[in-house]
Amino acid sequence: MASDRDYSLETLAVRAGQQRSQFNEHSEALYLTSSFVFDNAAQAAARFAGEEPGNVYSRFTNPTVAAFQDRLAALEGAEACIATASGMSAVLSLIMALCSSGDHIVASTGLFGATQQLLGTIMPRFGVRTSFVAQTDVAAWEAAMRPETKLFFLETPSNPLTEIADIAALVGVAHAQGILVAVDNCFCTPILQRPLDLGADLVVHSATKFLDGQGRVLGGAVAGPRRLTDEVFKFLRTAGPTLSAFNAWVLLKGLETLQIRLEAQSARALQLASWLEGHPAVARVYYPGLPSHPQFELARRQQRSGGAIVSFTVRGARAEAWKVVDSCRLLSITANLGDTKTTLTHPASTTHGRITPEQRVAAGIGEDLLRIAVGLEAVVDLQDDLENGLSVI
Repeated sequence: MASDRDYSLETLAVRAGQQRSQFNEHSEALYLTSSFVFDNAAQAAARFAGEEPGNVYSRFTNPTVAAFQDRLAALEGAEACIATASGMSAVLSLIMALCSSGDHIVASTGLFGATQQLLGTIMPRFGVRTSFVAQTDVAAWEAAMRPETKLFFLETPSNPLTEIADIAALVGVAHAQGILVAVDNCFCTPILQRPLDLGADLVVHSATKFLDGQGRVLGGAVAGPRRLTDEVFKFLRTAGPTLSAFNAWVLLKGLETLQIRLEAQSARALQLASWLEGHPAVARVYYPGLPSHPQFELARRQQRSGGAIVSFTVRGARAEAWKVVDSCRLLSITANLGDTKTTLTHPASTTHGRITPEQRVAAGIGEDLLRIAVGLEAVVDLQDDLENGLSVI
């Protein structure tokens, strides 16, 4: 690609990061090898020391992985990107690279359940402690800061209630005290939201979700300025939470269709959310694209659309929610999201089942809540499938 112009997101998603081999292939090459051969001893020493660019060992250097990293960095407007084996390994790598014993993190109560577990249960064993605050209360984030606070960690929209954090406002609060801001951009991807453009320092992805888009492989990524991603790279090189070359190749192909998929899924999600909001068996719908959403105006300023995740509460409790789940014949009952196939899950007993009941209450996750990740099926078919359960509540 020419380097003398700025390309649109659609073009970057298809073209960025490709380095053709001597065979001049059109589609990206897949390099399935554990190691790379050097011309001589001096070159081997220089490569290992980082004095000469080039591939060494696929735990930390691989051409296919590098292509994925470069393409995602281009989409996010980042200087660099480090790919990891999964979304959670990306979160872990970021924290282990940038935080030390005695450091403090402020994070949202609305984080994904595994992220809450990592920050609230595992990291305190290593001396890194986290205060959890309301996603949308900027004053609460400011009040939670301590002299040892190193990082704000947020996920916007949140999982599963789609709460929207004011990224620019939180960046202002954090940066005034020299605190870094990391944003989990899994739900929006750079197609709908670019946190770095709003001042965030780092972006985290579970590439397993929309970046792949077809439920095929696991992957994660951390993107941002090179001075920070270099620290993440140092951790990955030693600890080895590495993205495989094959998974990177699959993710590269997923990025090529990311924009058209996400735009289509978001349009379907808005239709489905509007239908659910008018259903007599539904108590409340959570979707940033609806005027009823508490952060509707913020979402319009910060995102390009409402996204593809719709959550709602049924009139009842767990029994009624599970009745809806068990009545579906088309929607896939699975906790994964971002797939072309629509998925349905009961967060309180799956994605957030390992956190405490008190943490679920703080996050607003009740037994009556269901989350839909809208795919590419016809909306009328999704409605008919959900109606099977909703009609008997």
